Amino acid sequence: MKKLVFFAFIFIIIFTMFPTKGASQHTDLEYNYQEIPDEAIRLRILANSDDERDQEIKRHVRDRVNREISEWVKDMTDIEDARELIETKLPVINEMVAEVIEEEGAENAFTVEYGKNVTFPTKLYGSYIYPAGEYEAILITIGEGNGANWWCVLFPPLCFLDFSFGANVASAADADSVDQEEESEEVAEEQPKVKFFLFEWLGWS
Repeated sequence: MKKLVFFAFIFIIIFTMFPTKGASQHTDLEYNYQEIPDEAIRLRILANSDDERDQEIKRHVRDRVNREISEWVKDMTDIEDARELIETKLPVINEMVAEVIEEEGAENAFTVEYGKNVTFPTKLYGSYIYPAGEYEAILITIGEGNGANWWCVLFPPLCFLDFSFGANVASAADADSVDQEEESEEVAEEQPKVKFFLFEWLGWS
């Protein structure tokens, strides 16, 4: 009798595990694209290295430059106007970066460039994939530029989304094996050993 109850219980569990309306079994592998307009201007800042001090300097440069440029373009609706303004403001951006680095007591060299061929890696941000490619952007490179980067979309104003908290991926097909750009430690949790009460009831434990 005990065995009959056991097998009936197992049958019910297996039956309830099957999808009822053909639901996809690959939901975790599906990614969407958060659309960025074709005509957009990005801001990308490369840190000297992944050393905490270099990353801190990058963040301070980010805060100053992003705050100022966002104010400049917030009311603009025409990308040509935004391009013209950014081109005329490049010397000002250069001065801002220099001021931040000096305030931080660092001596890093840096460059400020603006063009349509700034390289971006594929980025996974939440459930969205941003394809790699060359995009129009302001590129600020601090020192060797070998550290984790920060980027957002300046025009149209999307810098309230910090895309850099995503992860770099080789392609959308490789989204399962992302390489976190901002390092984070994953703590493995011990799986508790659980005895199935039916096994004990049947005397199989």
